[in-house]
Amino acid sequence: AALFWFRWSALFTIIVGNGTAQIKVADKGGIAGVLAFNEGVVGIGVGMWLAIIMAANVWFVIWPNQKRVLGIVPADDAAKAKAGRVGMIASRINTVLSIPMLYCMVMQGSALS
Repeated sequence: AALFWFRWSALFTIIVGNGTAQIKVADKGGIAGVLAFNEGVVGIGVGMWLAIIMAANVWFVIWPNQKRVLGIVPADDAAKAKAGRVGMIASRINTVLSIPMLYCMVMQGSALS
């Protein structure tokens, strides 16, 4: 159940972040300008790329491996052990990336206000 919320909250974060960025930086090229690191929006651009990487990590690495570990997808014991390790490492990577992502977005957001 927890993984359901992690997956969908990652997607929700991307959608809300894109909408907010589009509104806040319309004069700097909008979302395309942010993702291309236009002048004045580099911080939020880095933060958004980190958020996209983290969401992709949840959807395409953590979730498929957790399905094997939980037995939702059939796998032998060796595959389950490997999937558990890969999922754990990917989760830790997301935890580490969350700090610079938050910093970039908050600092850039305060500069745009």
